[in-house]
Order: sequence, then structure tokens, then C-alpha cells
Amino acid sequence: MAITTTPHLNFNGNAREALDFYARAFGAEVNAMTYGAMGASEDPAWAERIVWGQVETTSGIRVMAFDVWPHQLYDQGSNASYVYLSGTDVDEITAAWNGLLDGAEIRQLLGPSEWSQLAGQLRDKFGVIWALDVTAPPTGF
Repeated sequence: MAITTTPHLNFNGNAREALDFYARAFGAEVNAMTYGAMGASEDPAWAERIVWGQVETTSGIRVMAFDVWPHQLYDQGSNASYVYLSGTDVDEITAAWNGLLDGAEIRQLLGPSEWSQLAGQLRDKFGVIWALDVTAPPTGF
């Protein structure tokens, strides 16, 4: 049996916009269901909000997102979590980085680091912190 860990990002009304952005950033498609389509809320203001959404690439990047349930408290917080993308292909990590740059705050420029030939960190325009790196080859611990 295998277990997969997937970041699940919570939003307050802009999950569709975030999922569309991540789909463009990573060259993927959005799969999503709204509260209205699911019949999860009778409030018309919630009809188009996302109750379940996901972006997944063929290379394994997967992010889930939704708009928090009606009347559920929402607080994005600060540094509450990071989404960490680590891969072996410099071009693929660079492409993911470039896809996320629109409106981002750079926290660490993408470049060589002590632990990786390529690493960087940014806060995207939705407030989500992404850390990316190219996996270093094993060094015989």
C-alpha cells in the first residue's frame, strides 16, 4: 500500500481563481465541484464557490483547494505551512517557479544553495508559500 501526501489549501471565496492560477503555472487542468453543484449550500452566494478542487500534473505535482464552508472561520495565518516541490529535473523545477512568479513575493531567489544546486522560496499572490528545490544526489551518510 502507498500513502500520498497532498497539500490542501483553504480559501475564502477565491479557490477557483487560485486553482486556475496553479493549473496555468504547472500546465495542468482544474478538476473542481462547486457548493451549488453538490447541493451543499442553499445560499445563492455560495453556489459558485469551490467545495472540492484539485490540480494534478503527470509528473506528480498535486494541490487540492476549496473555499471554507459557510460560517466556518477562516484565517490564512502567517507561515502556517509551505507547499514544497522537490524534483530531479532543473528545467521542470524552473518552469514551476516561473509559473508561480505572477504577483509573488520572492523570499529566497531561485538559485544554488548549500543543500541543492537549485532552491528558492516565494509567497504567491494568494499568500501561499512555495519552497522549490532540485534534489541533491545522496552523499553516503
